[in-house]
Amino acid sequence: MAVAVEKLITSDILKPARYLGNERLSVHKPWDTAAIRWVLTYPEVYEVGASNLGHIILYNILNAQPRQLCDRAYLPGQDLAAKLRATDTPLFAVESKRSLTEFDILGFSLSYELGATNILEMLDLAGIPLTWRDRQEDRGAEDRGGRGELAAPQSPFPLIFAGGQTATSNPEPYADFFDFFALGDGEELLPEIGLVLEEAKQAGLNREQTLLDLAQIPGVYVPQFYDMAADGSVHPNRPDVPKRILRRVATPIPAYSIGLVPYVQTVHDRLTIEIRRGCTRGCRFCQPGMLTRPARDVEPEKVVEAIEQGMRATGYNEFSLLSLSCSDYLSLPAVGMEIKNRLKNENISLSLPSQRVDRFDENIANILGGTRQGGLTFAPEAGTQRMRDIVNKGLTNEELLRGVKTAWEQGWDKIKLYFMIGLPGETDADVVGIAETVSWLQRECRAKGRKPLNFNLTISNFTPKPHTPFQWHSVSTAEFKRKQNLLRHEFRRIRGVKVNFTDVRISAMEDFIGRGDRSLGKVVRRAWELGAGMDSWYDNLDKAFTAWGDAIAEAGLDWKYRQVENGEWNLFHAEAQGGREAEEQGGLVTSFRDRGERGAGENTQLPILHSLETPLPWEHIDTGIDKKWLVEDLQRALEAATVPDCSFEGCSHCGVCGTDFGHNIVIEPPAIPQFAGEFVPNTTKAQRLRVWFGKQGDMALMSHLDLMRLFDRVVRRAGLPVAFTGGFHPSPRISVANALALGATSSGEIVDFELTQVVEVDTFQKQLAQELPTDMPIYNVVQQDLKAAAASQMIEAAEYLMTVAALCEATSAQWQDWINTIKAKDELWWEQTTKSGKSQLVNLRSRLFELELVETNNSKDESTVVLRYVGSCRPDGLLLRPEHILSMLEIVSGKEFQLLHIHRNQLVLGV
Repeated sequence: MAVAVEKLITSDILKPARYLGNERLSVHKPWDTAAIRWVLTYPEVYEVGASNLGHIILYNILNAQPRQLCDRAYLPGQDLAAKLRATDTPLFAVESKRSLTEFDILGFSLSYELGATNILEMLDLAGIPLTWRDRQEDRGAEDRGGRGELAAPQSPFPLIFAGGQTATSNPEPYADFFDFFALGDGEELLPEIGLVLEEAKQAGLNREQTLLDLAQIPGVYVPQFYDMAADGSVHPNRPDVPKRILRRVATPIPAYSIGLVPYVQTVHDRLTIEIRRGCTRGCRFCQPGMLTRPARDVEPEKVVEAIEQGMRATGYNEFSLLSLSCSDYLSLPAVGMEIKNRLKNENISLSLPSQRVDRFDENIANILGGTRQGGLTFAPEAGTQRMRDIVNKGLTNEELLRGVKTAWEQGWDKIKLYFMIGLPGETDADVVGIAETVSWLQRECRAKGRKPLNFNLTISNFTPKPHTPFQWHSVSTAEFKRKQNLLRHEFRRIRGVKVNFTDVRISAMEDFIGRGDRSLGKVVRRAWELGAGMDSWYDNLDKAFTAWGDAIAEAGLDWKYRQVENGEWNLFHAEAQGGREAEEQGGLVTSFRDRGERGAGENTQLPILHSLETPLPWEHIDTGIDKKWLVEDLQRALEAATVPDCSFEGCSHCGVCGTDFGHNIVIEPPAIPQFAGEFVPNTTKAQRLRVWFGKQGDMALMSHLDLMRLFDRVVRRAGLPVAFTGGFHPSPRISVANALALGATSSGEIVDFELTQVVEVDTFQKQLAQELPTDMPIYNVVQQDLKAAAASQMIEAAEYLMTVAALCEATSAQWQDWINTIKAKDELWWEQTTKSGKSQLVNLRSRLFELELVETNNSKDESTVVLRYVGSCRPDGLLLRPEHILSMLEIVSGKEFQLLHIHRNQLVLGV
């Protein structure tokens, strides 16, 4: 049964359009014809999840499979979560509005070490037990319905799995909560899982049998078939599952990136197309670079085709090309210029994520921005050449200066730079080198008549990640704080620099969880119970950190967390002091410097020295990279020796390339097309069309700003020749006459369009209606004189229908008497508070033109009426809102009233 969400998704919650599920290019497949029903559940608020490229790609791929249906769910805001709990309503999928328990399988994205608490929040809101053990029990089966029970005899609940970078890197801290993990790329893996589930459902297999079948798929890890040994390593507990689970690798398909155009503004409010997957630069701290090998270029023709089709289908005015290192996609200048030329008349801009400063040149600068030149981000990571060699950044001072100077010469006055502190082998001179490098770049980028070059710096704390050469190294919290203070002191003398530091407590917690084993499952659960959701990190960091700390202490693992806080494994410290023990163990050792602080009652079995051969909790995950190579690369780091990028130079022998993972694919770049010139806004005004339209149903929950964004995208999709304003930031000449309150419906809204060429009125109406949502009907389109005033300047009044409830018994005669009293008065004063906080008295009666009782509905519980009124709605701010009618009723009656619904019949324009 569908959840009655219309009673929950109302205008009193923040951004209710998040939960409508009716976005452009969303897929609504028939429920009854689907054999397997998925939900891709993103454990972040809608604005983050709906713009995530992986989420969009997998959603499109699953819905392209026959007999498979894929819906979506997101972490609800705190207001909706409170409503769900208060009404005992389970969390629902946004398109079908069905409870998550009605589906066969739920897939969560786990891409951040501390993000699992959000997953537990969503499971709890959905009424699904948190652990795989609890879900195997037959609880609540009598309350289930609507799903063709997968594994019905044992569990009434869907299968729960996780994918994403953190799930692939080290799933062990989260193993208690998931039936299985999907490791690596999901484009081919998830359809294979769907086929196995369909066969299992047809065969009537129970939950354990189904999971055993899934465990035979390369890339599927089922934790219940594996046990943790005393040393933290993980091994199969039955002979019919693989000892190591392979990370899956797939080729990017840009066409699947086109989809889901939300009505609300999202974090990445643009079309995003992946141009290259994987990175072989070999930065020793970088987990994505190790977990996504080999590098695979997308054919330039497919990129261009996907962007052109995607911009037409979505109506976006911006697109982004995505890769771990966009500059390593050799076809970037050619692809960017080709698209810029093709779409030059449509005010389209391109943005890129952080890119390699050594590859930034005039060709890349030329394709960025357009009329809306965006920000530019580089990541030098370290302030000295020695440190950049230790991390294998492959960047010299000369290359850094050339890239920054090129950006400055091309018009950028502000650049964002990422640096990192706490890296292996770092000295105070290296830390200070960050400030010295920034100051040097500023001095080199000065010229008469130009503003000084400003920098926005992010200084993050190195956090060791599994499957990287630096996974054996960490730094104490106290040392991070000391280095941050050292940098703060240095930057006091430098102007034009804004510096942001990462909180050391977050870094320590990421380290503790990210390199943990299965014993941390109870910590994650308890932290969620104590309120450590992702939102709390932003709203109240102290509260979130306290929740995690208390959870660790209650689990009896505070001794282990103190290891992290004190720099559990410090390789350079060990290199200096390990001496003979290191040689005897055949490698480096690490020192535990907190051993003198442990009390007698604490665990005394901790190893003082940690060999590089000690098993790690994630070694059963086969990423393709040999552990031996990671150790060798760590040794090269200690010697500040660099390794070349194997995409463009010799093989680094990391172990990835082969039949399981494939090989690097580097495509020779095509010639860069001739630049056809920047976008010149067409300000010609050949025609003005006035459109009367409605906002009904779900569209009533779309805000005014979202409506303006929608019209911009609609005219782009419809190919209508809208005129632009001039100036530095040209925008389409679309003018909505008056903003409608959130949650109000209407059958009388007005919007003006100014066009660069004359279009037949019927043709315009047809093309516009085809691209508008069905809940936004067009009633009339009329051509207007170009010299006449815009509708927004001609409004004199507005007519409303409003449904009002009296919080007491009231007869029809009483309602009519109150209305007559209002109409008989000349003055009804109301105290208004201005935006500046000042109070002033307003005569509401002078703004009321008509008021009448349309309908009454009296019952024992409440008395409701429908009132029609016409009131002032002038552009100078002289307004009579529906809330003002309630105020007048309360003044004349002495009673309290509640506004249930607002409908605007029409806007009245002056002559």
